[in-house]
Amino acid sequence: MNICRLMAAGKILAAMFIVLSTGVAAEAQALSVLPVNIFLAPGQKAATLTVTNQGNSDTAIQIRGYAWSQKDGDDQLMASDVLVVSPPIASIAPGATQVVRLILRLPPLSGEREFTYRILVDQIPPPAEPGIVHVVLRLSIPIFALPTTRAASIVRYHIELNGGQMVLVGINDGLRHDAIRDILLSTGDGRKLKTGPGGLPYILAGATRRWPIAVQGPLPLPGETLRLKAHSDSGAIDEQVSVVAAP
Repeated sequence: MNICRLMAAGKILAAMFIVLSTGVAAEAQALSVLPVNIFLAPGQKAATLTVTNQGNSDTAIQIRGYAWSQKDGDDQLMASDVLVVSPPIASIAPGATQVVRLILRLPPLSGEREFTYRILVDQIPPPAEPGIVHVVLRLSIPIFALPTTRAASIVRYHIELNGGQMVLVGINDGLRHDAIRDILLSTGDGRKLKTGPGGLPYILAGATRRWPIAVQGPLPLPGETLRLKAHSDSGAIDEQVSVVAAP
């Protein structure tokens, strides 16, 4: 199950009103969720999430927790009973808030990788109204649970060539996730290359991420190196990365 991108730095605020070409109105309730990501310290088993209804009518929500992993460069969500959400369903009056309690039954132990989860907050559509199409929201909140020993990300990069395509590959051999942003590659002849849309910035512990690179002009050859500059949660990135043929 691929996750939905509905996150913003700081407060999540989602509201929309669309007039379709058919003249039918489409509406969505305004919701805000805090915090936008949750970090559980070593041994911590509980946290809270606050959902606020900023609209002018009652709204109902469903909250579910999933184990979050990455496979073949894609985010995967799997139903899990390790993360308990209470309440799983709630109705919120206009201007009111709902506090959602999160309980982690089994936190990571010493030497284990960081545990990663996601909370999906789904708006339940109201009863049908003539001439109105209700657009429901889905908010996705990441949860990171740290092990009891010090955990850090260790990301190694290389560039793969596959036919006429070029991809930046990051392999996280560490025990903690990282988030990679503002990726810029420089070729030996001075060209600046950027990655295309690659979804969320996270690379989880033990996972591999691939970012497609938009290239104009000749491709670099295997054995060449490019300069990689980016920002990450663990610090600035500025290093040389090798170009290899795809296996």
